[in-house]
Amino acid sequence: MTGHLAAAAGGCHIFTGCGYPAPGLDSFDFAPLFTIGSFNFTKPMLLAILSALAVIVFFWAAFAKPKLIPGRTQSLGEMGLLAVRDQILRPALGKKGDTYLPFIISLFFYILVCNLMELIPLLQFPVMARIGFVWPLVFMMYGLYWYLGFKAKGFFGYFRSWVPAAPWPILIILIPVEILKYVVVQPFTLGVRLFANMFAGHLLLSIFMVATWYLASFSIGLLYAAGSLFMVFFVFLLELLVDLLQAFIFTTLISTYIADSLEHQH
Repeated sequence: MTGHLAAAAGGCHIFTGCGYPAPGLDSFDFAPLFTIGSFNFTKPMLLAILSALAVIVFFWAAFAKPKLIPGRTQSLGEMGLLAVRDQILRPALGKKGDTYLPFIISLFFYILVCNLMELIPLLQFPVMARIGFVWPLVFMMYGLYWYLGFKAKGFFGYFRSWVPAAPWPILIILIPVEILKYVVVQPFTLGVRLFANMFAGHLLLSIFMVATWYLASFSIGLLYAAGSLFMVFFVFLLELLVDLLQAFIFTTLISTYIADSLEHQH
């Protein structure tokens, strides 16, 4: 993002006569780091890989050789594990949901680290602000969701569980609504919620960072720049909360959907 901001702001300042170079969709486009044939490897791809490696390395370091009296890394790993288990998984699935704990923990921390990339200097881009990284997660989740439903209730029994118990005239309305809910609304909102929050947060940070540069000058503009810089720090702290919340919401909904596919009866 730093390179994008420098290019956007250029030499423009408030009293140079050029207008404010507002960040836009170009803040989400990156030149390829390298190209192999028709495949372009970009910065968001690199950050997605780094995020996955960060999660793998951390939990390997925490639990490869667990000790009765844990060290710092193991203690942090245990805190993260217990937080996900007690605040996300068990409220939806109970103790029997611990079977899915490794999966939910991996998903939670992967999304969290991908989101936090926007707050790390030089990296400064949230992977989930590119919707192409969100949809594969959603499709994977729904593949698991449906597989568990078919396994627990049978092929027709699973689809039958979508249909609420109601008089047949009402079912004429409810059946299409329920099908739309499970096939379109749930996966769409699951993906767009994560993408839209990260997209908006990155854009907001970009706007105030460029504004700080644009307003900075040895005059009254310096006062405006200070106000914009304050907003950068405010939005930074806000994004720290949003990054955590979006990982929490996504994995909480997945846990709820898994519980629904295994147990839900109308």
